[in-house]
Amino acid sequence: MRDIKLEQESLADRDKKHLWHPLTQHKVSGEMLPIIKAKACVLTDDKGNDYIDAISSWYTAVYGHCNPYITSKVAKQMQNLDQVVFSGFTHKPAIELSEALIKILPEGQQKLFFNDNGSTSTEIGIKMALQYHHNLGNDRKVMLAFEEGFHGDTFGAMSVSGLSVYNGAFEDHFIRVERIPVPTGDNNQEVIDKLKEIIASHNIAGFIYEPLIQGAAAMKFHDAKGLNEILKVCREHDIVRVADEVMTGFGKTGKYFASDYIEEKPDVVCMSKALTAGLLPMGLTSCTQKIYDAFYSEDIAKGLFHGHTYTANPLACSAALAAVELLTSKDIQENIQRISGCNADFVQKLTHHSRVKNARSKGVIMAFELDIKTDRYGDLRNKLFQFFMDKGVFLRPLGNTIYIVPPYVISDEELKKVYAVIEESLALF
Repeated sequence: MRDIKLEQESLADRDKKHLWHPLTQHKVSGEMLPIIKAKACVLTDDKGNDYIDAISSWYTAVYGHCNPYITSKVAKQMQNLDQVVFSGFTHKPAIELSEALIKILPEGQQKLFFNDNGSTSTEIGIKMALQYHHNLGNDRKVMLAFEEGFHGDTFGAMSVSGLSVYNGAFEDHFIRVERIPVPTGDNNQEVIDKLKEIIASHNIAGFIYEPLIQGAAAMKFHDAKGLNEILKVCREHDIVRVADEVMTGFGKTGKYFASDYIEEKPDVVCMSKALTAGLLPMGLTSCTQKIYDAFYSEDIAKGLFHGHTYTANPLACSAALAAVELLTSKDIQENIQRISGCNADFVQKLTHHSRVKNARSKGVIMAFELDIKTDRYGDLRNKLFQFFMDKGVFLRPLGNTIYIVPPYVISDEELKKVYAVIEESLALF
């Protein structure tokens, strides 16, 4: 029997009764906006308003929402095998995905460990680094990370993250971490000097880093040559290099992975978000043969004892395999280059604006700061967010940083609208 009372209430009112949303202080936040449909680059709310999804829904839906190629592959898989335990069993979607990923992952990656999301993919990366040395009998229990990095919400991931707004209540429970600044080109030697001091005085097991772009730190870029030198020093000291490519991976920087810009390759790569094109949740952590071999033993305790119920879910694997096929296609690669060029042109235009600082782009990622001081989740951010939504563009500013990470299928017309709305917002200040 239909619940007439529920049908008469708005979705936003029903949401408030029971739901607790992420990154939200509900006492001061407004109502959640119900989204009832998504197609290609457009989100549609319950009142019929459309919004260009200019950040690919947190960098996931890079081939557009409800991509018919991906959904058809998953629908077909759904009729055959939906879920099976991945301990003791295997299946074709996972095997085919592993074969496809090894072809595009940074050189040297050989083994894939499935998990659930970005946080758990970095959690596994941290575990691999720590247990690698534990299994070899090395007394190394300290991780190294960049200042202002963000690697997720689980305890290991929080430990290596430098954004205290996420971590404050939990810091007494973290693993030990030392931090270095990101290399900017001007400070590269200072960073290397500090790195060597830390290595001399601490037993460093692994270094986790977001290659070239720190997403949650407001799309903060750093220097490829400087990062390469850091990775070289880490290799010389057998420090496990863990590349967090959760945000940067799968084409966003203009190459398959941001690590492809760097000569020194990671020992471990963490993946999620665009891995499954936003259709289904899944994470992956890959590693080199050298890392894997430290766990390969007749001693059961040396195995990596980490497993989740939905590890290597066949539907998620099918979505990821279809996504990789799209990523490597000529059309998507041309689209990425098209968007990259448009972003570079827009950056040049913004550079001359009096209110704009540090306009920058790499691949489909474009960002700049407004020359206004503000809190990360302050009134300026809220004002900008609402302005963009009123204009039909979904963007999530980080403090005074405005950025875009559009889907690879965005049209020139849609991209021009995003740029125009951003330019219009500059007149507010």
